[in-house]
Amino acid sequence: MDYSGAFCDGGDYILTGLKNFSLRETLECGQCFRWERLADNTYEGIVCGLRRRLSQQGDSLRIHGGGEAEFLSLWRGYFDLGRDYGALKELFSPFEPLRRAVEYSPGLRVLRQEPFETLCTFILSQNNNIPRIGGLVKRLCELLGEQLAGGGYAFPQPQAFAGKTAEDLSPVRSGFRAGYLVDAAQKTLSGELPLRELSLLPLEESLRLLKTVRGVGPKVAACTLLYGCGRAECVPVDVWIGRALEAWFPGGLPEEIAPVAGIAQQYLFHYARMSL
Repeated sequence: MDYSGAFCDGGDYILTGLKNFSLRETLECGQCFRWERLADNTYEGIVCGLRRRLSQQGDSLRIHGGGEAEFLSLWRGYFDLGRDYGALKELFSPFEPLRRAVEYSPGLRVLRQEPFETLCTFILSQNNNIPRIGGLVKRLCELLGEQLAGGGYAFPQPQAFAGKTAEDLSPVRSGFRAGYLVDAAQKTLSGELPLRELSLLPLEESLRLLKTVRGVGPKVAACTLLYGCGRAECVPVDVWIGRALEAWFPGGLPEEIAPVAGIAQQYLFHYARMSL
């Protein structure tokens, strides 16, 4: 467990003794698209229908407006705080390029996001940069998401797409991806795509099911499993990871790290974007 204590401070919840944790490195490494940086180490975003502000000072994390029950049910899993990232770093350290990647962003963690949102946001990520992806996601939420009392919109659930066509999503300005979103929602609603079971099924079966959605190939399927279903063994390969593997691991990632290769991939992805 990568924190040593926690307490309530008025309406906020504060974690203390955080290790291997950086809000900036975690929220700005390309795995999520609904957080806005307000100031150094202060972010505001919407997760699972909750709008929250988070701020980090040293080894303390303040969840503004959140209590212990919310932390245990949401944030502990979201930030993967039950995993010992110090042990992961020791596992990765013998492999020189990976050791450098970890040293570059030692506080990076792989998030556990809501599966349907993860699938849709990575459908929208295809052939796009991060600022544009954020704009697409924002417009989709404004079009179909539930308006929140504190401002902003929740990510739309599959039911919000019922009866919708790609043309109905034209305000999102997502182009050909609109049809893919509708198909993802339809397959989820029908049970053809059992998103909640993908964390338990054999990896190849989970990948196969995701690729039944129009427009979902190996990369989007792998991203959905890693960032939305907690499949730490799953390795998404995009242009940056392709370059990193070619340069640093032409024979593939080491077998010793296979159960957590997806986490290793995230360190490499962030490092490769900045150095290759």
